[in-house]
Amino acid sequence: MADKAPNLYDAYIIDGLSQALTPAGLLQECTVPGALPPRTDSGTVADETVDIAPTPFDFRDEAIDSYADAVAASPRPPFPLPFAAPITRARVAKSLLDAIWMGGHFRLGDLTLKADWRWNDGAIGNQAAFYASVEGAADYIDALGLKINEVKVACGPCSVSFKATTTAEEEAQDEEDSIIRELPFRTANPRISRRRRCPATLQPEASDWIIYIPMDTCDYRLGGSLLAAAIGERRGTPPDVGDADYFIDGYEIVRELVEDGIVKAGATVLEGGLMQALRSMAAVNGAEITVNDICRAYGGELQVRVLFGEVPGVLIQIADIDYDYVDAELLLQDIAYFPLGHPVPGTPGVSVLSGGNSITGILESLMNSLEGED
Repeated sequence: MADKAPNLYDAYIIDGLSQALTPAGLLQECTVPGALPPRTDSGTVADETVDIAPTPFDFRDEAIDSYADAVAASPRPPFPLPFAAPITRARVAKSLLDAIWMGGHFRLGDLTLKADWRWNDGAIGNQAAFYASVEGAADYIDALGLKINEVKVACGPCSVSFKATTTAEEEAQDEEDSIIRELPFRTANPRISRRRRCPATLQPEASDWIIYIPMDTCDYRLGGSLLAAAIGERRGTPPDVGDADYFIDGYEIVRELVEDGIVKAGATVLEGGLMQALRSMAAVNGAEITVNDICRAYGGELQVRVLFGEVPGVLIQIADIDYDYVDAELLLQDIAYFPLGHPVPGTPGVSVLSGGNSITGILESLMNSLEGED
């Protein structure tokens, strides 16, 4: 029998327990009228979750470059079904962060989402993972105060994607700003452009700063990551993405910095982690960075987890003259950020410093030397 796409209106029994809501019921609170597909004949799905026992990863910090090469060379892996809920929430965050770089005048609350599930019922655990994915998306999007304006479910290899759009006129043909209607309690006369407000690659200014801003408070873990897939490691634990309040606060600050022209270049961090985002930015002008401060802030975390753990976040390049302003804006909202280092004009690639080469340590040394002068 051919595989079928899940039915949003089916009742679910998972691990012997009847679920109170259908997938459509889960999505009801975070969708606009008409977003869900028309109701079809429904039945009952009985399935069970497929768990993977978490075990420690045997990754080595000294192999970071080879890990990065392996991730870049590997094809896109199948959707990690055992981690359906947190991976889905992370992809919601990524779609919103991909929109943060656009031109125009809008805020997070001016955006809606299109959701597209490609799924099948071909194996034990598939349907349970679909339910977990829908539940993860619904809870997170509702907590963000956003809505889905279109839901698609079709048969195919299991995957889920989201696209952040404006609330109207998102398909306008104008290459400049597309004006959309005013929304109460949101941006006055919001508009969005399909042109980026800032480039995606580092600009050739050695004194500029490369700043990393994680947009969730979860720990760095490698379960379900591109690195884990690249080396065939299917165990572990993924980052438990889901702090919607923190994401909202961070998003508003970064969006203002982008709109005001403070951000000279920017990239979204998710698939492949911080390392892949850095490599994408450093294709023309390179970067010399350290993640020692991040490792210390997370209780002595391994560099490899920080660099490849798929926690939603952003990388921004700012001028040295704007550093104090950006520092004040982020600290005002209790948003953590980490200065990683500087661009290396004309030399592509990422150089990760190790040992005591910490940005904070360098700054402290400079301050101590100044204090000792007469």
